[in-house]
Parts: sequence; structure tokens; C-alpha cells
Amino acid sequence: MATIRKRELPSGKIVWQADYRDGGGKRRHKQFSKKGDADAFLLTARGQVRAGTHVADSASITVDKAAKLWLAQAEKNGRERATVARYKSTYELYVKPRFGATKLAALSAPAIQTFIDDLTGTMSASSLAKVHGALTSIFKHAVSRGHAAVNPARDIQMPSATRDKRRPEMPTKDELRAILKHTAARWIPFIRIAILTGMRASELRGLQWRDVAIESGVIHVRRRVDRYNEFGPPKSDAGTRDIPISDSTVAMLKAWRKECPKGEHDLVFPNGEGNIEGHANLLHRVFWPAQIAAGVTVSTGVKDEDGKPILDAKYSLHALRHAAAALFIEQGFPPKKVQSLMGHASLAMTYDVYGYLFKTEDDDRAKIAEMETALLG
Repeated sequence: MATIRKRELPSGKIVWQADYRDGGGKRRHKQFSKKGDADAFLLTARGQVRAGTHVADSASITVDKAAKLWLAQAEKNGRERATVARYKSTYELYVKPRFGATKLAALSAPAIQTFIDDLTGTMSASSLAKVHGALTSIFKHAVSRGHAAVNPARDIQMPSATRDKRRPEMPTKDELRAILKHTAARWIPFIRIAILTGMRASELRGLQWRDVAIESGVIHVRRRVDRYNEFGPPKSDAGTRDIPISDSTVAMLKAWRKECPKGEHDLVFPNGEGNIEGHANLLHRVFWPAQIAAGVTVSTGVKDEDGKPILDAKYSLHALRHAAAALFIEQGFPPKKVQSLMGHASLAMTYDVYGYLFKTEDDDRAKIAEMETALLG
């Protein structure tokens, strides 16, 4: 039987104690300074006991223990090493210092909301979403294993990401031509394929010759390589896709295959020994030098000993993916096709990033005018 009784502690403090039995029949109690809080707790606890989801405070584990169980399960489930490392980093940097020692049963939605509010404005919206996602996933795992009754992180209000959105930086056509012109001959096929297919750097690094259908002129994206040089599937189901290439690109790849270093993985863009090329090497030895040689640069704000400004490469490799999307759209591919070519998980993602590049209302008005003229003269 569940009851609430008034108690005077040895210190003289008056508390209201809620007594009840958990799902296993064990006697439990919890103290409150206000009777209304005790009533509210008991009402919730009794409902959780009936539903078989209640976890008493004394039986609850800490957030840190729950996080370790969550990370271990993610690894056991085959999540990529880089993904698990990102989860762990987010937890260690942001969640653990605030809540690591807190028991799951003691962590409330208002406490998490305050945490998110405190972080808002100190990081990008995407980084904040990762922090919230870590907390949500920790509790989701804990609830499914009986370590928590509810997920207080689930209904947290996140700030609007609208103001954080920026149009992606990408090279202009002139800059792309200049970069290609100043790229070392050995790496022109890599840069050219990146520009014309929109493939992610990880997908290009993991591309094997068996993925290139020379006769039909199609590249089959079936795998990627992570930061640890380990093979894995594309980022999502949509990442598994087929990208058409032109006859001239096919000819270029045929010529490159004869010169391509051979290795156990039969990679299209390996390093000099035929092994997986590191992402950092592609930046430091290939893409950034090509930009600097082409004059596609930005000032670092620092000057050398002669007083001349030190310049840096303007774009990351990912900018070539953005440039490819812009080229697809300019060519007239409909949004759904652009989504497919880019391997986006949803059409909404395509619109979120590249919506401003699709035809404007002025274009629509011109089409309506043409339709009207054709009909009415």
C-alpha cells in the first residue's frame, strides 16, 4: 500500500515521506520538503510500477555508467569506429562534466533543458544537436534495459537552427577549372571525379575498380573508408547509389587504370603503394597545394618575414561535393534526382542545403507567362 506521512528528521527538519512497493514487492521510500511534491511523485511511481517501468532512486545507475553501457552496445552493434569515437567524445566533453555522477532517476527534463539552454550560443546548432542526441540515446538505451523509467531528454526544446544555417561554400566554375589546371597530373582523375559525381571523400577513398562499370559508364557507390582506414557501408541506405559518368570521363579512367598503383584492395585512388590514401594526405599534398598554386586562396591574417600576407587554401574537399550538387541543379536535374545522385537520406535534406539553387519564383512566373501566351495569344 502506498502512503504519505509527515516526518521530523533528527535535525528538526520536517519532510513528507512517500512509501510504496516497487514492481518486485520491495519497500521503497522517498522524502520531499512539500506534500504536493510527494503526492505527485507517488502518483507517477504507482503508474510506473503498474506498467513495469519503475526504477527506484536507490536502484538507479549513474549517467556515466549508463553512457558506458550505451557506448559498448553501439560498438557491439557494429557502429563504425569513427562514429563510436564521436559519440564518446561528445559525451566526455559536454555531458559527463555536468551529469556524469548524477543518477538517471534524479535527472529531470528541466535540468536537461537548462543544460541545453546554457550551451545554446556557445556552439553550432549541429554540435548542440549531437550533445542532445547523446543524452537522448543514453536514456533510450537505459529505458530499454530497465535502468530508467522514462527518457527526460526526449521532449527537450531545441533552439531553431535557422539562424545557424549558411549557404555551403563552394568553388565557382572558374575556380574549379583553375584547381584542375594546377592539380598534379597523378591526382587529376581524383579531383575530376569528385567534381563531377559529388561523391564524399570517404567514398572516393574506398572506391574499388569493381565499382566502376566502364562499359555502361556508371560508378556504383557501395562502400566508404573511415578516418581509421576501415571499410564500411555508405553513411546511409541512400548512400548506396549509382552515378552516371560521361564518355570522356570513362576514357580518362581507362587511361588512369593503366597507371594506377596496384594493391590488395584494387582501389581507384590509392596512395603510391596501392593502399588506402589518408584524408589528411589528400588535403595537405593534393587539394590544398593545387588551390594555392591556382590562386584560390584566403588570407590567414598573418604575414611572413618580408611582410607579405600568408595565404591558405580556400576550400575543403567537401566543397567539391557542394559544387557537384550546384552543377547538377544548374543542368536541370529535378530535386529528387539530385537527392539520389548526392545520396541524401531525404528530399528535405537536399532542399535544406541546396534549395536556394533551384529555380526561383521568377522562373515560375516566366513559365506561367509562356503558358498563357501559348493558350491565349
